[in-house]
Amino acid sequence: MKLLAHCLAVGAALLVPVLSSARADNFNLWPVDPLVNVFRDAAVGTDKQAVADVARGETATFQIVARSSEPIHLRCDVRPLASDGPVRRTIGLANVRFVGYVPVDKGCPNPAKDQLRKPPGDFPDPLLEQPEIDVKPNDAQPIWITVKVSINAKPGVYRGEAKVLAVVGRSQQSQVVPLVLNVYDAVVEKSRLLVTNWFQMSNGPKPFPKTNSPLYWELLRRYAIDMAEHRQNVARVAPLRLVEYSGPDDRLRFDFSNFDRWVQTFLAAGVNARIEGQQFGWRKGDWNGPFVVSTYGVKSGKLEETKVDPASAPAQQFYSQFLPALCNHLRERNWLRIYMQHLADEPVDANADSYKAIAALVKKFAPELRTIDAGYTTKIAGAINIWVPHLNVFQQNYSFFEDRKKVGDEVWFYTCVAAQGEYANRYIELPLIKTRLLHWINFKYGAIGYLHWAYNYWDDDPFNHPTESREGGLFLPAGEAWIVYPGKDGVIDSIRFEAMRDGIADYELFAQLAEKDPKLAQDLVTRQVLDFDKYDTNVPKFRETRRELLKRLSHP
Repeated sequence: MKLLAHCLAVGAALLVPVLSSARADNFNLWPVDPLVNVFRDAAVGTDKQAVADVARGETATFQIVARSSEPIHLRCDVRPLASDGPVRRTIGLANVRFVGYVPVDKGCPNPAKDQLRKPPGDFPDPLLEQPEIDVKPNDAQPIWITVKVSINAKPGVYRGEAKVLAVVGRSQQSQVVPLVLNVYDAVVEKSRLLVTNWFQMSNGPKPFPKTNSPLYWELLRRYAIDMAEHRQNVARVAPLRLVEYSGPDDRLRFDFSNFDRWVQTFLAAGVNARIEGQQFGWRKGDWNGPFVVSTYGVKSGKLEETKVDPASAPAQQFYSQFLPALCNHLRERNWLRIYMQHLADEPVDANADSYKAIAALVKKFAPELRTIDAGYTTKIAGAINIWVPHLNVFQQNYSFFEDRKKVGDEVWFYTCVAAQGEYANRYIELPLIKTRLLHWINFKYGAIGYLHWAYNYWDDDPFNHPTESREGGLFLPAGEAWIVYPGKDGVIDSIRFEAMRDGIADYELFAQLAEKDPKLAQDLVTRQVLDFDKYDTNVPKFRETRRELLKRLSHP
């Protein structure tokens, strides 16, 4: 890939510490809050130390930036941070990555007022996992440093430094930025906010491993670990496609071996709060077209998939066998209590009746299955247990969804292409704080889950083509279709995925505070989230609000 090729290291042997410091006008190093998107033309800052405030169990993030008037070659080393006081304790090992840039050619059709800058241009996003990097003259290069803080860490102040070694012109130079980590007594362990990012196994390192090969299952494991490390706790599984079928159509037999292996891979990685089954139904025709359902049968020894009306006899024949078998298997594995089943994606008013026909099919043969879907309609009440409205639909129908909670339904929300304008989203062109505030919105409006359709749905090379135009004139803004990038052996993360992880931790802290003082929790979240589509994105103010949240959950 062009971007990665540009960033290849020229050799660690060239980099050795020097005793004298670099000239200020030649090699500059300064800290920047990790919620600030740093562009290549960033001016040299004046801050002298990088500071992070975290609860135990969180990941602390620091961002420092290097810039020189000459070409430079960088490496950054960070020793374990140590506590103040006579008994020196160290905390975690630092993970150092360089922030990469992607060329965004077009922006959102309906851009936000706080759009970082108008495309085209290079925007920061991927976190390159390489030990060294070349930087052009006068280009700012952000360095991303993360430290995992154990839930058993001793609260207090931990100090260290980021030492950046550089070849500047013909000289070898080094500078340091002090790192200060304030660990509060508050604890974030598991996240109660339910979060899913859909993914596809056909994208990843190339050549892509053969389905069900050892490398295939290892790649799935790496995806699951990456999701867990970013606090995703819902595992997506495709029951219709993972189950193996045999026997005549009226006496089908089901082998759940691959289904089990898939689920167990996620549970072992820590993605274990919920399991979500992929949809049974699909649109027939255009956006407003009715839904049909997939059925499977064995013809002349070969598996065949057919899409039929959910009220048809073939649908009844297949699902009268498949659904009881699925429920019995989930019950045997003790997974039924955490399982939820999608029926058909994004129903609208025009196809609500066909959606309800699928729901009737499921209720008839598997009444214990909870159902979930993202959608734009409110006309499917009684056919769904877990509502996932688009963020703007959530806003427009807030009282309706409050009423659904009163009858026992769950309410989540999701974002995708349509949440443009001032709505928080995950686009590369938006300030990072708006991605983090997504989960402050979750807390403020009582939405206990968040769904996004795209963990790794790139069609081309996301490093060089971050926007996509798809069939029917649909334009996907940069970052809409993925939040990770293809790596050598799996995926590499983005600064957006890191912001999302921290926002999920924020939700957990708010939920803990609400158990003690619900009014205070709402007062704090409302400092930043003024409405569904109106926020205070001032980063220093955000930090003040979050420090107060941490203090309220910590012992004096």
